Amino acid sequence: MKDSDKARDWVKQNVQAYLPGTKIVAIVVGNEVLTSNQSALTAALFPAMQSIHAALVDCGLNKQIFVTTAHSLAILDVSYPPSATSFRRDLLGSLTPILDFHVKTGSPILINAYPFFAYEENPKHVSLDFVLFQPNQGFTDPGSNFHYDNMLFAQVDAVYHALDAVGISYKDVPIVVSETGWPSNGDPQEVGASCDNARKYNGNLIKMMMSKKMRTPIRPECDLSIFVFALFNENMKPGPTSERNYGLFNPDGTPVYSLGIKTSSGSGTSTSTSTSGTKNSTAGGGSSSGGYTGGSSAGGGGGVYTPGITENPSPDYMSISSAGGKGRFVVCVFFFLMLCIIKHRL
Repeated sequence: MKDSDKARDWVKQNVQAYLPGTKIVAIVVGNEVLTSNQSALTAALFPAMQSIHAALVDCGLNKQIFVTTAHSLAILDVSYPPSATSFRRDLLGSLTPILDFHVKTGSPILINAYPFFAYEENPKHVSLDFVLFQPNQGFTDPGSNFHYDNMLFAQVDAVYHALDAVGISYKDVPIVVSETGWPSNGDPQEVGASCDNARKYNGNLIKMMMSKKMRTPIRPECDLSIFVFALFNENMKPGPTSERNYGLFNPDGTPVYSLGIKTSSGSGTSTSTSTSGTKNSTAGGGSSSGGYTGGSSAGGGGGVYTPGITENPSPDYMSISSAGGKGRFVVCVFFFLMLCIIKHRL
C-alpha cells in the first residue's frame, strides 16, 4: 500500500463505495505493529498511513475519516507510576514520525489498555477493586501528586506522560482507548477471568461514563473516548481461553452476562443505542444478531498474546464515549475499518 495509486483504489473500493450508508470514522492501519517484533511490518507502517491519508485527501474524505494505528502499552518502558513512564527508546525511531503525523492531521493515538493483564500478572499486589472501578482507596503518584482511583486512568495518563516526555509539540495529541475489556472465562492460571469480574469491569465503566465526563488527572480538559472489546465472543480464536471470552454476547447473539444497564432509542432517555453499516457474521460463524461492520479487523488485545491474522472478521466494537456533545452520553455501536497490513502486502 505504499503505491499511491493502489492506496487510492483501495480507498475508493473499500471506503468510498460504502459511504454514506456506512458511518466510517477511521482507518486503523494495523494493530500493535510496533510491538510485534516484525521489522518488515514496522518499516511499512508509517508509509502505509501516509498513503491512505493521501488517498483520503484525493477523495475529499480526510475531514470525516482519520487515519491512525493502535498500540499496546508495551510501547512504554514502564507503566507505573504514570509520572515515571516514557516510550521505549528502541521504538522512538518508528514512533516519532507517527506522532508527527498525528500532530499534522489532528488524528488521535490509539491505545489498547487492559487492567486485567496487570492484575493477572500480580494479583497479590494489585487491588482487584482498583482495576474493576469498585470503591477503593486508590493511590497517589509520588512524582505528580495526582490521585488515581482506577487503573485504566493511570494507564492512559502513563501514555500522556510519555507524550509529554518526548516533546511539547505532542502535548495536544489526543488519546483514544481503542480496546479495553475483561474476559468472562479463562484458563486456570488466568487469575481474575470470570463472568462476575467482567460484568463489574464493563458495567462499572459504562455507568461511570454515563454519569460523568471521563477526564484523567493529567488531561482534565480532555474528554476520553473508550472502545470496549468486544461485542461478541470469538469462539474460533486461537490462544488462551480468555482470548475467546471478551465479548458481551455469544456468537449466537445471547448475552454472556447482564450489565444491568437499560438503553433506549427514545430522545428523552439519558442513553441510546445506534448502529450503522452492513450486517455481518461473527468470527465464530453464527449470526451477529444486530452486529454490523464497515470492514474487517485483525489482531489481539493488550500486547500479551497476538494471534495471527485471520480471514474472519473480529467482533465489532462498542463505543462508549463521554464526548458525545450536548450533555448527552451515548452508548453506540459503530465500527472501525481496520487495514490488515499483512493481507494487503504493505
